[in-house]
Amino acid sequence: MARMSGGDALVATLIEHGVTVGFTVPGESFLAVLEALRRARNSIRLVNARHEGSAAFAAEAYGKIALKPAAVFVSRGPGATNASIGIHTAMQDSTPLLLFVGDVPRRVQDREAFQGVDYRRFFGAIAKAVIQPFCAEDVAEATARAWRTATSGRPGPVVVVLPEDVTEAEFEGGTIPRPPRQTAAGPSPDALADAVAAIAGARQPVIVCGEMVALHRAHDALVRFADRTAAPVLAAFRRQDCFPNAHPAYAGHLGLTREPYIGELWATADVVVAVGSRLDDMTTEEFTFVRPDQTMVLLHPDPDVAAAAGAAVHLAADLRLSLDALTAALPAAPNGRLAVRDAVHAREAAHAGFAQRPSIGAVDMVKVVEAVAAQVPDDALIATDAGTFGSWVYRHYPWRQPSTQVAPEVGAMGAGVPGAIGASLARPDATVVAFVGDGGFLMTGSELATAVEEAVPVKVVLCDNAAYASILIHQHRRYGAEAYHGVTVKSPDFALLARGYGAAAWTVRETAEFAPAFRAALAHDGPALVHVLTDVRDGSANGPLQK
Repeated sequence: MARMSGGDALVATLIEHGVTVGFTVPGESFLAVLEALRRARNSIRLVNARHEGSAAFAAEAYGKIALKPAAVFVSRGPGATNASIGIHTAMQDSTPLLLFVGDVPRRVQDREAFQGVDYRRFFGAIAKAVIQPFCAEDVAEATARAWRTATSGRPGPVVVVLPEDVTEAEFEGGTIPRPPRQTAAGPSPDALADAVAAIAGARQPVIVCGEMVALHRAHDALVRFADRTAAPVLAAFRRQDCFPNAHPAYAGHLGLTREPYIGELWATADVVVAVGSRLDDMTTEEFTFVRPDQTMVLLHPDPDVAAAAGAAVHLAADLRLSLDALTAALPAAPNGRLAVRDAVHAREAAHAGFAQRPSIGAVDMVKVVEAVAAQVPDDALIATDAGTFGSWVYRHYPWRQPSTQVAPEVGAMGAGVPGAIGASLARPDATVVAFVGDGGFLMTGSELATAVEEAVPVKVVLCDNAAYASILIHQHRRYGAEAYHGVTVKSPDFALLARGYGAAAWTVRETAEFAPAFRAALAHDGPALVHVLTDVRDGSANGPLQK
């Protein structure tokens, strides 16, 4: 049998498990892996990022859209710590991701060697698992175990630490592990019966849908279940693509602010059916949203989520099979529920509409989002970085098809441009638009150079208010306008910067200029950026800054 290195075993196992995309900032501590990837370049596309954090952001977005992990390859110490922001993002977003860290040789481990880190301690709290093979013969098994862990149950990131001498050592090649044959399991009869009894006996059930709906490909099953129950559907934090927003059951988004009609609906709900949501603190308003007098029926594969949520009934099974079983077993909903459902949807549709509102600045962000929604196809992927500009996207953009929202729950700045690149690689035929702010772009916007080099035609809408506006708004509310400190910045000429990276670019100073500029960006066959000059006094979609 032919000899192979640990790096060869790693790459062969990734190929066997269907990994086709990797992101990296190269380092000398994993040269054997890079050599194996070079020989396998027809099987795994390796994308050079400009920063390890961007590589991890891109992989997280790829996993969210492709519903399978991408690989990230980084060097020891600074490379790994730079990548940690994307690992934390993947953990909180339940996204499968594989991070491979080229580490110091075994003989100098645990001695504070050059760029040495205790990765189990460093990543232990923000990754699903940290695995380290101790010899070249173990690399394939460790890689296969990392893939299984990242993709099973509640998915998440797994870190594999690879000492340099382990990846370079050669051995007589063994069998490359194959991925397990995964069979979806339905709910237990007892849990199903309990769930049917709770929902059928409800006065006013409400559905909350989250991240696992996409991972279990359960969107259609969720629509059928909502139709059967006539229950309003609320999208968990930044999961608005879980349910078609135009459907009469859609009741809105459990985002940073709650409209009165959501509170009124929730006050009447006696049964909450949580479908694939881990019910994070943003969705539940710091775990206060679900009341003790409400019965929780949870559909989620992770028992830890059920324990934390205090679910009265837990269907720890495939979401699609569970939803279809519930739909088949439930009686028709009482007619009175339809009136409640339709009334809430009407109020949500009015709230999300594009009605003109006063704007202090020369650019109205409502009209910017309206123009984007009008010009992109229904299956466009929308990546949203962190910042106040996002409030207009979350309020007004109509999510029309599943798995089209790329918006990290963790709220990390800088996710937008690399996230758009990762999403585009996951679905190359889709139109991909990134909404970013000036602050987030200056953290990772250099990845436009990556998009140009890799011919990934992402379109960037850069909303520039020359401020860290989210923090400025908090300062304004607490201390007044005279107390701004550390939150205003001077922006560069972003269009000129984008052209320097090789992208096409336009600058928009008035609302009327945006639609034609965005149309030109869409028509351009490569990466493009529209620099939109906004006014920080316009605050957010919730209203302008008050004097």
